[in-house]
Amino acid sequence: MSKSNYYPFSLCIFLVLLFPVIANGQSQNQIDNFIVRENLLKNGKLAIIAADSLETPIEQVNGTFQFSINGFSHPLTFRDGVALTPNKVEKSTFVFIKHLNENGSHGKLFYVLKKDSGLNPVKISWIFLIIIPVALMLIVMMFKRFMVIAIIGLLIFFYFNYKQGLDLTTFFETLVHGIKGLFA
Repeated sequence: MSKSNYYPFSLCIFLVLLFPVIANGQSQNQIDNFIVRENLLKNGKLAIIAADSLETPIEQVNGTFQFSINGFSHPLTFRDGVALTPNKVEKSTFVFIKHLNENGSHGKLFYVLKKDSGLNPVKISWIFLIIIPVALMLIVMMFKRFMVIAIIGLLIFFYFNYKQGLDLTTFFETLVHGIKGLFA
């Protein structure tokens, strides 16, 4: 093989190796997706981890980004793709976390279950916020005898959500982000 054949081959190898760096370089300046876990120190705080669309952590994200946590704006400082929320979670509660960047807003609803062993954030899909009340209404429509039970069930559902920190604005904002995600 002559030297002239090595140059195109070397260029191809260089571009293949450089492409992931270029793709990750675009992710360093913005956060389009994130996951939420308990802080490794088990101090009652949540860790927000920058991630790609497959929820693989992106460790190259560094800097300060604006997040809204339950309606309160917080600048979170990311180091190696991880930022800590400023407040401790004292009891089990709903947490709505939203980030706004050039590509739009990205919000997720979590139910943070506080146990003696630590925090367990569970992502709540917007679909469940629609399915549960609709299913109860369908049962009422099918069986008129269960109307009182269904109304009591709906009241308990909404009271539990309200008592755990999920108000109507967060409820509807979660639905809007979920529906918007269908068309994005």
